[in-house]
Amino acid sequence: MRIDEILKYLPHRYPFLLIDRVDSLEPGARIVAVKNVTINEPFFVGHFPYHPVMPGVLVIEALAQAAAILTFRTRNHLPDDKSIYYFVGIDHARFKRPVIPGDRLELHVSIAREMRGLWKFKGEAHVDSTLAAEAELLCTLRAL
Repeated sequence: MRIDEILKYLPHRYPFLLIDRVDSLEPGARIVAVKNVTINEPFFVGHFPYHPVMPGVLVIEALAQAAAILTFRTRNHLPDDKSIYYFVGIDHARFKRPVIPGDRLELHVSIAREMRGLWKFKGEAHVDSTLAAEAELLCTLRAL
């Protein structure tokens, strides 16, 4: 899935869109998405000027955005202006290595379960096949 299709599934836009491509997607099961990390990211100006590191919270947000795409594809519909997909919880977040400019962040997200509109995901972020971060994510779709 290229960026033009990703933009149909996520309301995020620059500088908060954190998915550049989807390499694979199996509705109802899993997604593998990519964030290409560049020195041009606005957060690197202050995090940190002499040793740029992608904030861990944004790595987790990238996993949540991949989860949103997976959810909408699983439900077989596009988001609309009558609802919003909320990121409502993080459990067991762990950061294993810094993510720096030049890294290709590969986001692996799988559905753990869905119950009454609450989705639980297992997410892992990898750089060069090395685990950079992992977390369990909770998300839900709510009417506005």
